Amino acid sequence: MANKFLTLILCIISVTAYSQVRGKVTSSDGQTIPFVSVTVENTYTGTTANDQGDYELILKKTGKYTLLFRSIGYKTKRVPVTVETFPYTLDVTLEDETYELKELVISNEEDPAYAIMRQAIAHKKENSEKAGKFEADFYSKGIFRVKNVPEKIMGMKVETGEDVLDSTGSGIIYLSETVSHITFEQPDKLKERIVASKISGNDSGFSYNTAEGTFYNFYNNYIEFDINMISPLANNAFGYYRFKFEGSFFDDTNHEINKIKVIPRRDKEPVFEGYIYIVNDSWALYAIDLDIKGYRIRQPILGNLNLQQNFSYNSQNGLWAKNSQSFDFNAGMLGIGFSGKVTHVYNNYVFHKEFDKKTFSKEIVSFDDNANKKDSTYWDSIRPVPLSVEELGDYKKKDSILEIRKSPQYKDSILRELNRFHIYDVVMGYSYRNAPRTTFFNYDGVMQIPKFNTVQGWNLDTKLSFSHNNKKKMRHFSMFSNFNYGFAEDRLRVNGGATLNLGKSGTFYVKGGNSIEQFNAAEPISPLINSLSTLFFKDNYMKLYDLGFARISHNRWIFNGLNMSGTVEYLRRRPLFNNTDYVLIKNDHDYTSNNPLEPDNPVSAPFQKHELMRATIAGNIRFGQKYISRPDGKIPVTDVNYPGIAFMYQKAFSSTVSGYDYDFIAIRTTYNETIGNKGDFGMNLKAGKFFNAENISFIDYKHFNGNQTHVGTEETYLNRFNLLPYYSHSTNDQYFEAHFEHNFKGFIMNKIPLLDALQWNLVIGYHNIATPDYKPYHEFTAGFDNIGIGAFRLLRIDYVRAYQGGFQTDGIVFGLKFLNIFE
Repeated sequence: MANKFLTLILCIISVTAYSQVRGKVTSSDGQTIPFVSVTVENTYTGTTANDQGDYELILKKTGKYTLLFRSIGYKTKRVPVTVETFPYTLDVTLEDETYELKELVISNEEDPAYAIMRQAIAHKKENSEKAGKFEADFYSKGIFRVKNVPEKIMGMKVETGEDVLDSTGSGIIYLSETVSHITFEQPDKLKERIVASKISGNDSGFSYNTAEGTFYNFYNNYIEFDINMISPLANNAFGYYRFKFEGSFFDDTNHEINKIKVIPRRDKEPVFEGYIYIVNDSWALYAIDLDIKGYRIRQPILGNLNLQQNFSYNSQNGLWAKNSQSFDFNAGMLGIGFSGKVTHVYNNYVFHKEFDKKTFSKEIVSFDDNANKKDSTYWDSIRPVPLSVEELGDYKKKDSILEIRKSPQYKDSILRELNRFHIYDVVMGYSYRNAPRTTFFNYDGVMQIPKFNTVQGWNLDTKLSFSHNNKKKMRHFSMFSNFNYGFAEDRLRVNGGATLNLGKSGTFYVKGGNSIEQFNAAEPISPLINSLSTLFFKDNYMKLYDLGFARISHNRWIFNGLNMSGTVEYLRRRPLFNNTDYVLIKNDHDYTSNNPLEPDNPVSAPFQKHELMRATIAGNIRFGQKYISRPDGKIPVTDVNYPGIAFMYQKAFSSTVSGYDYDFIAIRTTYNETIGNKGDFGMNLKAGKFFNAENISFIDYKHFNGNQTHVGTEETYLNRFNLLPYYSHSTNDQYFEAHFEHNFKGFIMNKIPLLDALQWNLVIGYHNIATPDYKPYHEFTAGFDNIGIGAFRLLRIDYVRAYQGGFQTDGIVFGLKFLNIFE
């Protein structure tokens, strides 16, 4: 009896869930019209047709409705319907829109578009605030494709996943959907509850499609992408755009809609182009159809991104509210094409005058239990935008592949092949994974890029690693061993460790063994740059010592915005000396010693061999820290307009050499901000002080990140100096360090004829050190970033002038960001 009752309930639910009005939208010549907005008149219940013109509108009950079909370029169609049973089929044909062109357009006076835009700008705050506090149901779908992906790039195999692409290297690489309920208050207060999440070919994953970061409000002055774009409704829009009145028409609500063409005044600035539709009299937005060119946002890989927004009107409250938004993009490089579309649908608005103070918190996104376990019946009933033939095919194909992969026979056969060991794996590396794909073992092999320094000569690295992921308990355990052999030194160093991640309880780390380290633990000179500098120019800037150690530490979030860590370690240190004078090209001088304090004395040591115990407590504070709560962990959202603060207290004790014990405190604050369309500003301030440290080991001094190679590899130079010798200002006293940098992201350069075609970014900076032992050291920099050809823009050039009690030196620093690939 209970089973029959349950079956009956499920049948009723199923019938209710499939309460749909469905059909196809075509033009007068029989062509399908994609992405048509379909709404119930005077409500915020609606949907969007897919790219084949098919739509499905979910209604709660039968009855009489008036449906509005609207698409840019077509006349809005008002269709009264009486729905007696579900599903209800309604095919609709839309006629081309006809625009009335006012006589003023052909006069010698100012184009009437300017008067309309002045009114729209004057009323934008009012129109924005009217619909600025609401709750709504939100649907998001994202599809991403690739085309012509080769099997290998630069000799390296391209990993795209099994059976994803066809024989031409083309196909869908990602398809996902999300259903959520959102609460939003302008400009950026958000609370989102994910109801359902689906990824094609993954029955346990969680989509990253959320409403966070999707509120592109054209009533604002700027629209945030990689850089801030100037809105056509910005206060200073007339300095960036020309406008042309294309005509007007009356929609189904008898509102006159003005079609305005948006034309950039200067091609290389962060501006849109396309069309904006303004409601006469209220001057509210009716629709957006704008293009973003990749070069205008300093993303040459991107070809074009089309952004469309549609707004619907409710006569009961007089509000125009966004009912759909879509992004359609194409990009490419190295002959590989990328394309995709993201669709957003807003439904069932509830507008508020005010929200309770407890409505919003630092948690901006959360997931319902089993949000990723909804079956196809649920999705067919809730999905507002029908799947296209392509999307249906992708789900079917990848779900079938997933079922095959779950079978014991497939797992055994595939894993048997994947885990098979070959004799060449000794050199090339080897990986093993178990059937549930929760346990991994990896050996890196010895075919790594060899490195060179004057202590070890040529040296090679390899690594063994093991990991196990317990998805049910949300725990992750990993182990590793690092091996490093120096040929000139004829010494093998081995160290290893383990990590246990316990979710909310934090992460535990244990590590120990033997390694070779730079005196500056921040490693200001990379092994690759040092190898090139040493072998080609005989400039051995890297200074090394031998470290034996045992370390245990724990890291966890104390509460939102505060992360703390504690470490206790045993250190055994001994000095090292040069063991080779090998060089490839330049050989007109001797190598400096491995002692940074006496570079001309090859047998001197900068410290005594010793053992030491050390304890460290450190923390990071992020004011205004927001986060996303996913079932597999908490993700901090750091895009907040507050500085971050890091602090540390360190105590060294029980040294085997008298005077090597010390206490040390340090604090750092960082801040990054995008300033309108003027670029990105960054700041990094550091300060610290030693206590009882008059005779400590040189290793434990505060060392500053210098650079004598005139080569930079970082994206920004906010944690380094450009011409400072690596150990010239090291201190065991107090210090203050400051770094400022501003990347104009095209501002200024995009206004200069001819230079704007280069698409370079002007970058200026200032760097400073202050210690008791030296006069303050200053560096002033000016240069260009984003240098390159086409999509390849990985170069930067800076001119640097250094001062310390007067002018010291100047030089050019070459930013070779592509070298990070080989590190």
